[in-house]
This record gives sequence, structure tokens and C-alpha cells, in this order.
Amino acid sequence: MLTDPVSDYLTRIRNALAADHPDVEVPASRLKKEMSRILAEQGYITGFEVEPTAVGEVIRIQLKYTEDRRPVISGMRRVSRPGRRQYVNRSDVPRVQGGMGTAIVSTSTGVMTGHEATAKGVGGEVVAYVW
Repeated sequence: MLTDPVSDYLTRIRNALAADHPDVEVPASRLKKEMSRILAEQGYITGFEVEPTAVGEVIRIQLKYTEDRRPVISGMRRVSRPGRRQYVNRSDVPRVQGGMGTAIVSTSTGVMTGHEATAKGVGGEVVAYVW
């Protein structure tokens, strides 16, 4: 049993990038599907597909590399953990790497980037940083 599925998601991506894999499979959930959507929209991954399995679903994420085979994602960090949740109001949504990275925020209106949350004027739980 996993106690933190989002940390597992980030770690699987981090390990696959370190091993130069073209894609990685992670168990699916609504939050992970939304996180994958954000990573694809922001250009950190090539794409993703949700595939059915014998039990539940998996997300197959196509990883993105530069021309000289370096990963596009240089770092990922879990912010809000099960033992210590991190919430921000609309005026305190964090900027990652001076605006060069992405904060993934789970709000009452859905999962979105920190830029979108600031534009819509909503706060919420800061799930992860990607840069």
C-alpha cells in the first residue's frame, strides 16, 4: 500500500528520466491524470495516454528529451505531503525558479498551474513544483 501516490508518480518519472526511458507507466487516478495534462500543456512531456489494465488503469507518459538526449524536466519536488499539507491563498501562490518553472496547485475549481491560479484569483493546495 502506498501512503503517497503523488510522490510515487513523481519518483517514477524522475527514475525513468535518469535511465533514459522513452516512456513510463504509472497507476492512474484523477489527480495524476490532471498533473499529466499540465505537464503536457507546459511542454515537459511529449504526451500521455490512459490505458485500461486487468485491474484499474495506467497512465503511459511519453517523456521528452532535448536533441542531445538531456531530459526537459530538470527537477521535480513534492510540496504538500500527507503529514504536512501546504495551502496558499490567492495572493501567495508561489513562483518556481523565478517564473521559469511550474507550480501545480489543486484548487476548488480543479488542478491548475500557479499562473492560472493567480489569473483566476484562487488558492489551494500546492501539490508539486516542476522545473
